Amino acid sequence: MAAAASSSKSAPKGGKKTNEEVIAGFQALRAEQRQLATKISELEMDLNEHKIVSETLAGVEGTRRCFRMVGGILVESTVADVLPELEGTRQRLPDAITALTAQLQEKGKQINEYIETHNIRIQKGSEPPAPEPAAAADRNKNVLVASA
Repeated sequence: MAAAASSSKSAPKGGKKTNEEVIAGFQALRAEQRQLATKISELEMDLNEHKIVSETLAGVEGTRRCFRMVGGILVESTVADVLPELEGTRQRLPDAITALTAQLQEKGKQINEYIETHNIRIQKGSEPPAPEPAAAADRNKNVLVASA
């Protein structure tokens, strides 16, 4: 009988999540968002590298030897063989970046809905304490605003 009582205490009543579960869910969503952002950044760097290499190889004779990294292995080929593959990849990368950007935006919406649903307040640990009203009035006199 005591075992049944202890198991009912560990399960939340009415389907509500505990604070730890809500925080874990929020952190998981944020981790997924960071992964998407990281992948987008990697693909943008790849796109830039493909652009530089294809521009460099465009002025080179097609029979010249070149090397390409494929799956971590360096493969010898000719410029005439590598350049079309490189251009094809370069043309597909923007589509992949666009798709991942859409996923990132959707993940942001999911996070905002999750925050609203679970009434999450985000605290920033490095914020300075609020200034006193008199001190704030003195500081506001010397504000410099730069317009772009």
